[in-house]
Amino acid sequence: MQLGWRSNLYFLLGLYFSQVLAANPAERFDEELTLRPLRDGKNPETLDNDDDPQHYTLFPLALGQILREYAVTELHLSLNAGNWNYDRWGYPDEPGVGTGAELWVWMGDGASATVDQRWQGLQGSLPNWTAPHQLRHATLPSEHVCTENLTPFLKLLPCKSLSGIASLLNPHRVFDADWHGLGVHVRYREDAGVEVRLAFQAVFDPIRSSPDKRRDWSLRSIFDRTVGKACPVARSSEIHVELPREQSYTLVPDPSVINDRHATYVLVDRHEALDVAMAWPGEPAFQYPLGSAATPLTHLSVQRTLKGSSQSDAKLSVIITNNLPVQIQTGYLETMPWLAQFYLHTLRVYSDGHSRDDLSSIVSYTPPEPHSRPALLQAVLTLPPSSTVQLTMDVWKPFLRYTEHPPDAQRGWDLPPAVLVPFSLGGGATLDQNASLAAAALRGPPRRIYTPVLLVDLATPDFSMPYNVIIMSCTLIALLFGSVFNLLTRKFVVVRIAGGATSDLT
Repeated sequence: MQLGWRSNLYFLLGLYFSQVLAANPAERFDEELTLRPLRDGKNPETLDNDDDPQHYTLFPLALGQILREYAVTELHLSLNAGNWNYDRWGYPDEPGVGTGAELWVWMGDGASATVDQRWQGLQGSLPNWTAPHQLRHATLPSEHVCTENLTPFLKLLPCKSLSGIASLLNPHRVFDADWHGLGVHVRYREDAGVEVRLAFQAVFDPIRSSPDKRRDWSLRSIFDRTVGKACPVARSSEIHVELPREQSYTLVPDPSVINDRHATYVLVDRHEALDVAMAWPGEPAFQYPLGSAATPLTHLSVQRTLKGSSQSDAKLSVIITNNLPVQIQTGYLETMPWLAQFYLHTLRVYSDGHSRDDLSSIVSYTPPEPHSRPALLQAVLTLPPSSTVQLTMDVWKPFLRYTEHPPDAQRGWDLPPAVLVPFSLGGGATLDQNASLAAAALRGPPRRIYTPVLLVDLATPDFSMPYNVIIMSCTLIALLFGSVFNLLTRKFVVVRIAGGATSDLT
């Protein structure tokens, strides 16, 4: 079979819910589901909801109180599980796909409390989702999405999971996806007020769950559910399906609208349950390609590793490949916990094996504070056309107090992903089709690229020693106490036995 669409079966699910807290009494709530196949065979899906209110008829009261109390003008919270494959899946619909939890917050001035006090209070107010402005950023790479996160997420919706597109979120299915994540996005709009956007993304592999290994899919096969009806308070409720390029597929039922290779189902006009299904009649069982020589779908490919076998020293290596025949400038951000400290003077940049320290500029470094604040490294990198740039830097791993180790200390510590934001594209060479798509994405709004998280092995004390000491101490005390107790409480006498023999009995 040829490489291309037929070798790409992964499925992306995107669910979007949008709500707006407007300055007028009018409130709006919209929900949307986007399904599109990915190049490597998986299907990504995105669910989105939007909401707009002032009197908290549709807008979640709990979230509105937090925004007002801490003077938050913009907030982006994401919780993800798994690693997003940029080379095969391209850019996600929601940019915040870093593994674990991530929080971006813009806070306005004028509140009675300081920014640091409000930042601490805001972090404590999000335990389950886990004028001039101040930007704060926090990551927690070991935090993954679970039912405890999905339940409060659904409670933010007007219809919860009782009706509408959100009723498809079956935790037994969405948490079995190859990748999944949820996000809460809040921003202030002068023309509308506060807008809240709730998103859930997942990447499904329909072949893995198919008994005959076919790429056919339906809402029932993916979620084990169908959409009964739209949310009664939703202004719009739509399901969008990206159509394949080949014509040998079938899509049932007939969509409400087909426009530019996108089929749209309008749920507010339907009065019966909807189960969208796509099939390829006559196609045999799907076979995954043994290798992939396809061009990456993003203009940058990134590999990040922490090398070294010592428990006190290591070397951080970041390899960035420019997939376009033109020069690219990108921002580079590292937020590193204090338990892995950089030696900034050892920062080196190489291009195709040659030393090129001139490719890094505007380097900003905020050192960590032990047991308190992480390190922050920012730089602008210039990537020559069709080249590979490598950054290396020595890392020192300090000793932790024994009370600072997690319960599974032997596993190691998760380090948050690095973030790259390409923002400038040079001119010159002619681009092929895939490169042109990546370049077009770069010329649009800036997009973030997250590296996978790292696992660092720190010097770990032998936590079994306290138990060994306890066992040894208890054994010695028992022996000493037993011997002394016997000598003090027992009486030894001579007992004479017939025949002249004597015996000492206790």
